Amino acid sequence: MCDHASHSFHSRRQFLEAGLGLLALSAVAPWSALAASPPVQNAITPDAALRRLLDGNALYVANKLDAKDFSVGRAARAKAQYPIAAILSCADSRVAPELVFDQGPGDLFVMRIAGNYLSGDILASLEYAVGVLKVPLIMVMGHTECGAIKATISEIKDPAPLPGHIWDIVDAVRPGIDKVVQTGGGNVLLNAIGANVDYNVARIASAQPVVSEAIKSGAVKVVGSVYELATGKVLMRQTA
Repeated sequence: MCDHASHSFHSRRQFLEAGLGLLALSAVAPWSALAASPPVQNAITPDAALRRLLDGNALYVANKLDAKDFSVGRAARAKAQYPIAAILSCADSRVAPELVFDQGPGDLFVMRIAGNYLSGDILASLEYAVGVLKVPLIMVMGHTECGAIKATISEIKDPAPLPGHIWDIVDAVRPGIDKVVQTGGGNVLLNAIGANVDYNVARIASAQPVVSEAIKSGAVKVVGSVYELATGKVLMRQTA
């Protein structure tokens, strides 16, 4: 009887000690933290991110966008964001990157400015996207019939005063397209749109230290594209 009682006592004591230990552990690290955290959506390669965008664009072109419940994930998005790409696009009202690539809230980190050119503020935002949000892809997306490019072409060919601060746009776009405009030839507008994209891709890729270092490590890729207003297609250009 004594042996049995002693064994029962020790068993109960071990059980209580184990329980107290688990309680102490849960106070330090909640069970949710002990479980393996699922990978975030932007923990992917630059090529995988680009493929997701192009697959989404194919759905957009075919008018087969995935139905989205925008309330799903709203609480989680309030705590953090994990965009798969940073998009520098034109402010043109006909260009909507989330729709063009069939992405939802929290999927894209979008900067829009007439002429889709790199400025100091845009670069700071891109560095935040790369350094803090860890986006694996940066895309510069121009578009057909771009008014900012048209205005710059007109100013290069026939200089004339422009109202207000529109000069700022022309001055920013001019370096990337001046040679194309001066060369002339066939579709100057389309060629200038592409040249402007390529110019800004190169500028972003060489921006030190955040973006250039991320590219060297293979964590980030910078790509260029042109969105066709008439078809909805995104045509790829330069990659860095």
